[in-house]
Parts: sequence; structure tokens; C-alpha cells
Amino acid sequence: MRYYIGLGTNLGDKESNIRQALERMTEIGSVIRRSGNFYSEPWGFTSPNSFLNIVFAFETEKDPFELLAYTQQVEKEMGRQAKSLNGIYSDRIIDIDILMYDGEDIHTDTLQIPHPLIWQRDFVKIPLQELLDSI
Repeated sequence: MRYYIGLGTNLGDKESNIRQALERMTEIGSVIRRSGNFYSEPWGFTSPNSFLNIVFAFETEKDPFELLAYTQQVEKEMGRQAKSLNGIYSDRIIDIDILMYDGEDIHTDTLQIPHPLIWQRDFVKIPLQELLDSI
């Protein structure tokens, strides 16, 4: 199964955070291709810390809910304190979002695919389009 996943970080050693998250993802699948780095200001909240974002194509045998559980585990193990809730965002060591999955739609309380805010966020939209154009 092919997924498109977004990574973002605005705390600590950002490049190391991205590398570590990608390494953790390879424990359950293969990174097929990744976008270049995209730097952005915080979206939806105010912070002096800018973000480093990438999008990558990923293949795994995990179903979307298993993948979601794994990405949340990685976020927690890397030091993420809490997920954003009800549109309240904050600084984060790592954010891992499942953006798209094999052209499928999933709409549950815990998982929305495609991610509902893809096309509103340049830090996702631009690297995702770069990636899609290169595959």
C-alpha cells in the first residue's frame, strides 16, 4: 500500500528530527521518494520557531489504522507531548500526518484521508506537489 506522509518539526535539531522520523518509518516499510525541505512559519498559532517540513511517498503492508497507531507511537517516543486538538496547535518536536493513501477516502473520528487541510497548507501542498510531479 502506498501512502503520502507529511513530517514537520519546529523544535530542537530539525534536520535530525526529520532524519530520525524517516528512520523509524523504515522499520515498518520503505520510503520510496521524499520531497526537498520546505521551511515555513507556524500555521494556526504564533511561535518564534519556524518549521522544517517534508512529504514522502511510503509503502507498507500496514493498513491505515495500524499506520496511524505507529506514527502516533513514533511521535510520542520522539518527545511529542500532545497532538493538536480542536484546531489548537503548538510547537512540536515532530508531527507525522498521513496525507493520502492509494487514492482511497477514509472518514472516521480518528482518521481522515485525504487529510482535510492538505490544500490549505503551503507547507504540505508545495512539497506534496513536488513529490507527485517527480513520481
